[in-house]
Amino acid sequence: MAPIEYDYGVESLFEDDYKDAKAYYKRALQFQNETHAFSLVFNIASVALERYLVALCELHGEEPMNHNFITLMITVDKLIKVPKELSKEVKSLDQIFGICFLDTYFHGKPVEADAERTLRMCKEVEKLFDEGKMLSVRTALKCAEQYTD
Repeated sequence: MAPIEYDYGVESLFEDDYKDAKAYYKRALQFQNETHAFSLVFNIASVALERYLVALCELHGEEPMNHNFITLMITVDKLIKVPKELSKEVKSLDQIFGICFLDTYFHGKPVEADAERTLRMCKEVEKLFDEGKMLSVRTALKCAEQYTD
């Protein structure tokens, strides 16, 4: 894969979105453990998944054009190798939770299995983050901050 020229504005967004993703995921697990409605678990896990995908894009210097699951996965698939089944499964969430479709917004009715699989997808997507890449972006951002101070 060709090296990406960094727009530090995009990569600097990565850290916040990654932290948000982890926090939403943790909250979704908490709600699941506290036996809240599975629709609530699904909604919070879906936000976590969306944040993870946005953070992956930003980590690789790409700002996603849209935040629905299909567009996010198309972008992530171009940036890194993603298991085909995971990519397909993430994209399928737009059938239930059509976020960022302004003209045709809808929110279907998730079933309990949807909450479970969305939590699983969060876990699988988190494994796609390359620790080395994260370290290099964090280091580059620290260097850039030193020069702007």
